[in-house]
Amino acid sequence: MIHPTAVVHPKAQLDPSVKVGPHAVIDEHVWLGANGVVGPHVYLTGHTTIGEGNTFHAGCVIGDAPQDLKYKNEPTRLLIGDNNTFREHVTVHRSNKMSDDTVIGSRNFLMASSHVGHNTILGSEIILANGALLAGHVTIDDRAFISGNCLVHQFVRIGTLALMQGGSAISKDLPPFTIARGDNGICGLNIIGMRRAGFSSEQRLELKKLYRALFRSGKKFSDAIQAAKSEFSSEGALAMLNFIAASKRGVCADVGEASID
Repeated sequence: MIHPTAVVHPKAQLDPSVKVGPHAVIDEHVWLGANGVVGPHVYLTGHTTIGEGNTFHAGCVIGDAPQDLKYKNEPTRLLIGDNNTFREHVTVHRSNKMSDDTVIGSRNFLMASSHVGHNTILGSEIILANGALLAGHVTIDDRAFISGNCLVHQFVRIGTLALMQGGSAISKDLPPFTIARGDNGICGLNIIGMRRAGFSSEQRLELKKLYRALFRSGKKFSDAIQAAKSEFSSEGALAMLNFIAASKRGVCADVGEASID
């Protein structure tokens, strides 16, 4: 199952079901689970543990050293779950220190030329479209959608089912269920994503009311948060309020240009 032109270190641990394409390179400390597919010219390196059913298309570089001048060649780690797809020329870097890992969950779809920086943590069922760039120490929760050519600053958090419109850029946290537009702006809720995730009309309506109360009430943001805490109690509302309360960078602000209905 290994092409004769591939270079696989004898100490690399590959499940017998793994397929390795021409000119791929797999280094010593890589562990690759069942039914993995490694395409042509893929480079798997570092202390990288990869679960089952992952597919790496041509030219991916997975587990290489972090782009961090403080990094001193320590044996840091990259952990990848199951059933992820890495399209052409995706790059994922291992962490920059031994106490942390770069982590990719399961069932994610990373499109061509997207990048995941060191110490980043991705949940599951996330989509990174072509050219999406995540700096180091980013955290993205389940089912977020990062559109093409988006930029995410280091240490930013993105909540569950959040969506970034194409070409948008954020250096502040993006709350759950919201849509990023432009630079550090939001323009409503990811209603389609919530429908697909099974949110009822009542749940969606409450989140619309919460969005208006937080971002379009005209109140000082801290006062709007305090008022919302006494009014909204559903699971989705608490997820948004708790996310905002935990923010250290501040959250993106409403641009006031689109309906949330």
